Amino acid sequence: MGELRTAYRTCPFCEAACGLELTIEDGRVVAARGDREHVFSHGFVCPKGATFGQVTDDPDRLRRPLVRRGGEHVEVDWDEAFEVVAAGLRPVIETYGPHATAIYLGNPNVHTMAGGLYLSPLVKALGTRNVFSASTVDQMPKHVSCGYMFGSPLAIPVPDLDRTDLLLMLGANPWESNGSLATAADFPGRLKAIQERGGRFIVVDPRKTRTAAHANEHLFIRPGTDAFLLFGIVHTLFADNLTNPSPYVEGVAAVGELAAGFAPEVVSQVTGVPAERIRSLAHELAASPRAAVYGRIGTCTVEFGTLTSWLVDVVNALTGNLDRPGGVMFPLAPHVRRGSGSGKGFRTGRWHSRVRGLPEVKGELPVATLADEIETPGNEQVRALITVAGNPVLSTPNSARLDRALAGLSFMVSVDPYLNETTRHADVVLPPPDAVRKGHYDFSFLGLAVRNFAAYSPPVLPLLPGSMDECDILARLEAIVSGRQLAAGRSTADRSTADHAEAHQATTHGGSGHGTTADPEGLLDAALRAGPYGLTLQQLIDNPHGIDLGPLEPRLPEVLRTPSGKVELCPAPLAADVERLRAALNREPDSLVLIGRRHLRSNNSWMHNVPALVKGRDRCTLQLNPADAARLDLVDGDDAQVTSRVGTISARVEVTYAVMPGVVSLPHGWGHDVPGTRQTVAAAHPGVNSNVLTDESVIDPLSGNSVLNGIPVEIKPLARRDEVPNAPQGATPSQQQTKV
Repeated sequence: MGELRTAYRTCPFCEAACGLELTIEDGRVVAARGDREHVFSHGFVCPKGATFGQVTDDPDRLRRPLVRRGGEHVEVDWDEAFEVVAAGLRPVIETYGPHATAIYLGNPNVHTMAGGLYLSPLVKALGTRNVFSASTVDQMPKHVSCGYMFGSPLAIPVPDLDRTDLLLMLGANPWESNGSLATAADFPGRLKAIQERGGRFIVVDPRKTRTAAHANEHLFIRPGTDAFLLFGIVHTLFADNLTNPSPYVEGVAAVGELAAGFAPEVVSQVTGVPAERIRSLAHELAASPRAAVYGRIGTCTVEFGTLTSWLVDVVNALTGNLDRPGGVMFPLAPHVRRGSGSGKGFRTGRWHSRVRGLPEVKGELPVATLADEIETPGNEQVRALITVAGNPVLSTPNSARLDRALAGLSFMVSVDPYLNETTRHADVVLPPPDAVRKGHYDFSFLGLAVRNFAAYSPPVLPLLPGSMDECDILARLEAIVSGRQLAAGRSTADRSTADHAEAHQATTHGGSGHGTTADPEGLLDAALRAGPYGLTLQQLIDNPHGIDLGPLEPRLPEVLRTPSGKVELCPAPLAADVERLRAALNREPDSLVLIGRRHLRSNNSWMHNVPALVKGRDRCTLQLNPADAARLDLVDGDDAQVTSRVGTISARVEVTYAVMPGVVSLPHGWGHDVPGTRQTVAAAHPGVNSNVLTDESVIDPLSGNSVLNGIPVEIKPLARRDEVPNAPQGATPSQQQTKV
């Protein structure tokens, strides 16, 4: 045995920002457990964090660049890889212009310092309007609703879990997701603590999730109808004179007028939630001195996602729980400067997509139209694509169409550690180093934390020979798209950023800027010094378990960026969309709709190659309520064919009361049964791709977010498992039939 040593770092595998204690031996992570001294997570760890070493040492992980030659991907050195990138990208840009290119940014980018610091210069240098990301299959409705209400799409209030007495959660399953848009290490423990101090938490969800099973109450609701439920609560608050908004809130009367047609008796018919319970929820939220409403992905990935996200905070504001301890509050990240309490506000539609004319939101276009831009001939047709840490072939709607579209590109380059379902189409794959070999600071999640804290993790191990730092990879891509000479080192765009930060330090703190450099740690240090706590990077290094900065504090009006300097409770774009919601009140519901589901050992599509995380029984099953199963003549273990407007898959049936009648559920992120990938474990546990069934033509118009829940489907039985000739024991349905 070699010498053992201990290192501490923040887990990068989800939004919870837990601290890990790593055991290092002979240049490898041989054990990972929760850091008991961590100021935020206090030793909590989930199965993903416990497999940290297996993820970083995955033998299928790419360590050297790949270039496609003769239909095969072969290893090359970095200089050759970048030469191929230049030879492929530059002719497209020079011949057809920058809008003939596109870039897709995946979810893991928010877990890296390179993503936080080096992607914006790359996107700016590329100069294309065709910027896409995982945001429009996830949380964009929340950004839009907060943008209109508070003036900034990043001003997202989070539930003050550690002080609330009543928490109403819609479409959220933190027992398995660890929380999202609310960074809360040991979210389940914090929920249990609410109950231990005599409080309650209530879950509203079409499925009895693990979170719902632990709740004081679970209310089934028809998928996609949360906006109706919330409007029923708002209606009751006005009708029963229960509103108590802050003086910083304007537009209250206008919201009351919009709620007039959404009485509990009316919305109950749509939601399936009893009218009396809707009314009593309003009274309980208004009467509690410390209450919070929290909605997550189940409320975002639906046709009224932005209205639902807005109404969550409308209820919080009307009950006086916005910016109040125990309600929902605005975190203060250590790298973000305080504001003045007003600003230019938020707008969308600064440009539109070429084919469908969809408006820009927060600097990007809906990923639902990426295939349109690639497939549709004409001026500025997308011919070249850059993907960074993304797998849209599995994660975006009608993904089979996008899969076909990628095969028709003139050139594609991917920054990714795996040859997966998306990157198999790339002409060049540039692999970043694993998490243990780079510094870590949560630029995104510290701004969403339910308690203010700061933590930085230096690299635990040096870069492997022949590998390249992720920041340098992105910087060299930036140089290529800018038409500059290829050269190792940081980007000039970021050197400008560093110079600006240094100048700011000199004027606000005095001195010379403390030696700011253009490396990521230098940029971080400058941001920390300019931040509200005046921290330094060295202080974070000296405190490997993090620095506790205290509970959330009221931030109104300082956090606002609205022209009025008030919380604008009834923005015109949101008020106008209420008519679309009103028109759906009398719509006949679909007989069967599909929703997704989460599992604690899965993070989208990118952690299915770890044996410890995919072991056990098949998780990629089609869950049906017993009443629907009986009607369709299906029993546990059968194969069923599931068909939507855009595709067909087959899946193994799991009959369960966990889903309400009329609802079926498939997990997302699976479908690892395509040729040309190099993920051995994932290929042995392929599952089926639920996004073969989701429809790219249906989006939430205000945010451009894809509708991934509430998909109308038809189901019919296939052969019973015990009747399938020569069916291998334990085979997944996708191994027997997948029709697209």
